Amino acid sequence: MLNEVISKVTQAVIERSTVSRQAYLDKIRRAHRPGVSRGHLSCGNLAHGFAASDAHDKSALAIDRAANFAIVSSYNDMLSAHQPFQDYPTQIKEAARELGAVAQFAGGVPAMCDGVTQGREGMELSLFSRDNIAMATGVALSHDMFDGVFCLGVCDKIVPGLAIGALAFGHLPCVFVPAGPMESGLPNAEKSRIRQLYAEGKVGRKELLKAESESYHSAGTCTFYGTANSNQMLMEIMGMQLPGSSFVNPGTAMRKAMTRAAVAKLNQLSPLSPDYMPLGEMIDEKSIVNGIIGLLATGGSTNHTIHLVAIARAAGVIINWQDMAELSEVVPLLSRIYPNGLADVNHFQAAGGMPLLIKELLDNGLLHNDVATIAGEGGMRRYCDEPFITESGELEWLAGPSTSLDENIIASCQKPFSKEGGLRLLQGNLGRSVIKVSAVKEEYRVLQAPAVIFNDQDEIKVRFDAGDLDRDFIAVVRFQGPKANGMPELHKLTPILGVLQDRGYKVALVTDGRMSGASGKVPAAIHLTPEALDGGPIARLRDGDMIEFDAERSVLRFLDDSVLERDAAQYAGGHAEGMGRELFSCFRASVSNAESGASVIDM
Repeated sequence: MLNEVISKVTQAVIERSTVSRQAYLDKIRRAHRPGVSRGHLSCGNLAHGFAASDAHDKSALAIDRAANFAIVSSYNDMLSAHQPFQDYPTQIKEAARELGAVAQFAGGVPAMCDGVTQGREGMELSLFSRDNIAMATGVALSHDMFDGVFCLGVCDKIVPGLAIGALAFGHLPCVFVPAGPMESGLPNAEKSRIRQLYAEGKVGRKELLKAESESYHSAGTCTFYGTANSNQMLMEIMGMQLPGSSFVNPGTAMRKAMTRAAVAKLNQLSPLSPDYMPLGEMIDEKSIVNGIIGLLATGGSTNHTIHLVAIARAAGVIINWQDMAELSEVVPLLSRIYPNGLADVNHFQAAGGMPLLIKELLDNGLLHNDVATIAGEGGMRRYCDEPFITESGELEWLAGPSTSLDENIIASCQKPFSKEGGLRLLQGNLGRSVIKVSAVKEEYRVLQAPAVIFNDQDEIKVRFDAGDLDRDFIAVVRFQGPKANGMPELHKLTPILGVLQDRGYKVALVTDGRMSGASGKVPAAIHLTPEALDGGPIARLRDGDMIEFDAERSVLRFLDDSVLERDAAQYAGGHAEGMGRELFSCFRASVSNAESGASVIDM
């Protein structure tokens, strides 16, 4: 039996989305035409479409019986998570040819790394890069040559952008193909310790760089459970990746086998197959709710309180933070992965991984099984199986583990790490914001303290170095929303606030900016809407204003009503040009608020 609250929230989402979902389905059904897509092109169009292909592929594309698949990739050789994609197009093309199909590299999408741009001007392009990636995906698919799509992406904005772009072509089937995490390096807890010592001036840049390099040391995704690995979880629990494919390391035999299997799967889902399954029909209200549940059960990235909203809207489904908060009350926290624990995603995979997590949720009525997935019949139960390579070298899926192989990493619903998912909606006269409490100790979740106002994240380090912050306070960092400066992540604040908390002070953060999946032990009310530049009361706060921050009762408010009578602080700007920011001025001018997905795309 499905949990009553999950059923109730799902029904509310269905009813709220009735008009928009039907309009979306009508659109993609009009886009679908019998036969191969290129069959509707003129000879001149088609000749341009395969002019650079080899003789074999030209011959296949000249007739109307072979499926043609688009490869849309975020490959670059600078960033560890995307470097493994270098060889994927060759692998995919070879596997497609063996099946009598063709695959073409249709286009690349930008892939920027928040780890590289953290605290830098380039971070102000980060959130907007998601919609840019969606647009780039649309350009790649606009040639109308394709009968299915391979989306190759891993990290923060790349996967949501690819998903939004692919859903715009929802009449096509789509398979996401991940690259996998790097092998474990320096333990995350030790990395965090060195960062705090550096913030206090107790170690130098040499020691810090050594620790960072030992943590991020090879090709693959960073191993902590931030947005990148939350993306992989999300694509799997929503049925857009093969079962058990999220956390297989790059360069392994299993990784190569899974990539080839993804080609066979897309071929089975193509319009030329009786099992044709377009992405837009497959992803529905229940799939989206499953994504939220996965996010809650794993303590995933708060960035998805923005991204998942945008992905859902691309499919005509309307969700909000209230849905997430209600689901969080009944979905237990079942995994402990850094920053919510000491383990990394490789340890999570070894303890049972996604197959065990999904089985635990299904067995306890906490996940929709009756959804379509790329795995075919059987719903989400297919995702309880685990891939193995047989002695003959074939890939097969067998029943995954039934119990955790390490209960410190993956728990049961009977003995969860927390009875709730840990994501809460904070409301009050300051507006609406979200907080992830799964890594915040209970004694730090409630405080009443004076505000210290910052209009730029760099100001907090200046005052910290001057010794001005050794006290109880709530850091209010404003003018960090999408309209102001693109809503950068504010992780430069984490070590500083962590040091103050360790010194015994009660501290918290309130911001209209982001902190993402690496937000940790300091209570942080993030994504505050309305933002300061959009008339939000946060722009009227002053140093010393008392703020009630109560994550237990979901309250965030200022205590002096006269705040609303003040003039709003003026935005100093300074974020309009340099490092490419001038290219995104139209995005800042038209972006929606965080709870609406912080998007410039109206689908």
